[in-house]
Amino acid sequence: MDISGEQQIDAPRERVWEALNDPEILRQCITGCESLEKISDDEMKAEVLAKFGPVKAKFKAKISIEDQIPPASCRLVGEGQGGVAGFAKGAAVITLHESDGGTRLEYKADMQVGGKIAQIGSRLVSGTTNKIVGEFFEKFPTLL
Repeated sequence: MDISGEQQIDAPRERVWEALNDPEILRQCITGCESLEKISDDEMKAEVLAKFGPVKAKFKAKISIEDQIPPASCRLVGEGQGGVAGFAKGAAVITLHESDGGTRLEYKADMQVGGKIAQIGSRLVSGTTNKIVGEFFEKFPTLL
């Protein structure tokens, strides 16, 4: 499943970059995120309670931050295990551009799911994922 988009954020690019690397800000922006911890400069781990239609599970995830070019871009690679509910894994490229006195954040992600989550259908998974992304971008600018 491919997910892409862009968001205009009314903050300098350096501030947006800092916030995207702040585990507490990210935890507050990710719906269902119970914990998010930075293990090193290029790795985080998280626990997220997610619901995809009738399937609800706590995912334990590991995220690697690769190809960092501060404050312009990075690549995120992650995998989450949700027990009997299944798994999710994928990668995303995040690019920040100075734009209209603020920052234009562009993202392009590819995600795969397996287990019970995959059985509920790609439309429902895609819709839920887009809702989570939308909620992230509603909260994120308010925490800068």
